[in-house]
Amino acid sequence: MLNKQFALMSGFGFPGRRRIWHWLVPMVLVLLFVSTMLWLPWQAQQMEANERQEQLIADTLWVEQTIRFQLDRNEDSIRLIGNEISTGYLSGKRLQDRMAVLIRNNRELNRIVWLDPHGKTVASTDDASIQLTDFSVNSRITAERARATKTPQYSQPAPPPGLNGPMLMDYHVPLYLGEQYLGTLVASYSVTSILDEMVPWWFAQDNEIVLTDGDDNVIARRAAGGPGRGVYTHSRALEVPYASLTLRTNSVKNAPKLLPNLLVGSVIALSVGLIWSLIALWRDINRRLAAEGALRQQVAFRTAMENSLMTGLRARDLEGRITYVNPAFCDMVGIPAEDLVGKAPPMPYWAPEAMDEYKQRFTQVLAGTVTPQFETIFQRANGERFPVLIFESPLVDDSGKQTGWMGSILDISDRKRVEDLNRRQQEKLQASARLATMGEIASTLAHELNQPLAAISSYTTGALNLIENSAAKGIHFDPGVLKPALEKASTQAQRAGHIIRSVHTFVKRREPSREPTSVQSLIDNVIPLVELQARQFFVSIQVQVALHLPSVLADRVMLEQVLLNLTRNAIEAMQDIDPERRILRIVAEQDTEAGALGNVVISVIDQGHGIPQEVAERLFSPFFSTKAEGMGMGLNICRTTVEFHGGTLVHANNPGGGTIFRFSLPVLVETVAEATAAGSK
Repeated sequence: MLNKQFALMSGFGFPGRRRIWHWLVPMVLVLLFVSTMLWLPWQAQQMEANERQEQLIADTLWVEQTIRFQLDRNEDSIRLIGNEISTGYLSGKRLQDRMAVLIRNNRELNRIVWLDPHGKTVASTDDASIQLTDFSVNSRITAERARATKTPQYSQPAPPPGLNGPMLMDYHVPLYLGEQYLGTLVASYSVTSILDEMVPWWFAQDNEIVLTDGDDNVIARRAAGGPGRGVYTHSRALEVPYASLTLRTNSVKNAPKLLPNLLVGSVIALSVGLIWSLIALWRDINRRLAAEGALRQQVAFRTAMENSLMTGLRARDLEGRITYVNPAFCDMVGIPAEDLVGKAPPMPYWAPEAMDEYKQRFTQVLAGTVTPQFETIFQRANGERFPVLIFESPLVDDSGKQTGWMGSILDISDRKRVEDLNRRQQEKLQASARLATMGEIASTLAHELNQPLAAISSYTTGALNLIENSAAKGIHFDPGVLKPALEKASTQAQRAGHIIRSVHTFVKRREPSREPTSVQSLIDNVIPLVELQARQFFVSIQVQVALHLPSVLADRVMLEQVLLNLTRNAIEAMQDIDPERRILRIVAEQDTEAGALGNVVISVIDQGHGIPQEVAERLFSPFFSTKAEGMGMGLNICRTTVEFHGGTLVHANNPGGGTIFRFSLPVLVETVAEATAAGSK
């Protein structure tokens, strides 16, 4: 019985299992094939959607960069016009023509206006007169901020006040001549025109482009191809200084659809697979060839660019050997590149007298550090020395590893010559100013010298008469009688000699020489010349110098000229006031709040008529003077001299009436160190 059952199972059971597997395997394969055929179109749809999104992002980035590039070009043009207005080069019809050309060539610009310091129109591309109050609140706030920071700024887009006109974004460029504010140059952009003029037509046909502010309010829209579908979108901040703008793009395309016939799509996909592979291979080869060609062009372009530079380029490895030099560097030192590349220190362009400096810097290179910027001298092949300015920075490969140092070398021979010429011209100007000052007080000086000379003459005549009378009468003569007269004559001679020496030292032409100088001695030396003018106008002088005042590093004569100019102005300012108020105060003290070392501050205080506001704004301008015979260079020279010493010259109203001129000088470091050491003992 068991054998029979086993036989039945053997006859019917195992064949049944085989049939199940025969059906199961093909079904699994069919399901796998169908699943694959369903998955491929869906994957293709996702890839297409991703590709469209990536293309939209790339195009949006390109549009944003295009807008930013055009705005940068306009900024450069507007700032150039502003600089030429500040220097007085552009005005009148030339200014109008320049602004008109800029408006005509850049249709995104709505207008350009030059407003004076009071917000009124000086020049404009519009026929109507425009004031600052005609601009939006955002624009007016930006104008004040640009004036305060002295930097160009954009305003947040807004319509003109009281109008339903286009949204305008104003670019404010403050105009300064030195410290004098000349007004603002305002370029107004139509936000709608920015999209119309700067966004390519083909991009606008496929996408809706919107500009929004920081609160997502729409301020401009361009939808040539209709509204966006919301499927493919991208937002990117438009980097405009001090203005918050966002560029949003919304594609008009729908999401890709599945193939209507999956079987047809599968057959087509399987049929063109081989062709696609061949095309892909061909495209990859073409891309590789294109990349190689682009690389060759880039290398050729970089080589041409480096060969055309006027700046010398020099690359060194970490051991100091030269690995690259451009033609400008070779022309600069007069040595061919093949004689420099691979060369290790000492270099053939090193000057022997600066060898210690070169060796010290080479030691720093070996230690892995360099000075980013420094000046030195090089030697040409013919032995000629010339000054250079070197900028050095690490040379890093694509993996971020430092492989050496890259240096840019500038020949600053012309700059040094210009600086030397300016210095000599400044010295001549200061010498002329000192001679002019002496000319103004010449009559007072003659009167002041006449008094001691007359006294000397009287004393010596009296002594001679006494000697002659004694001899004529036969009276015994006592020489001690002449002693008081001779002492008085000697005192008057010393007084006259001191005045003459002060004048000679003051007007003597000499090279500037800064040396440690006591503020007390500086004031003492100039007081005799100040007193000459003070006595002429019956002005009383009060000098107050703080005890233990540290010394300064200064050219004594140049600072004496500053003091003499300031005191002369103060004395002349008090000539029309009551005699009892004609008091000139000279105060010297230390200002420890200016920094760790502090400054020495010297103040010249008068009680005169003061300085009106309109005069104060131009007080230090060259060739500006309130005196009919003045040249307008005195205070300008004073400020230049003080700034040459590292200080500042300012003025303020005297609370008691009159003016305070105050200039500061840096304290000499050695003096502070000695005072600290003395205090510690």
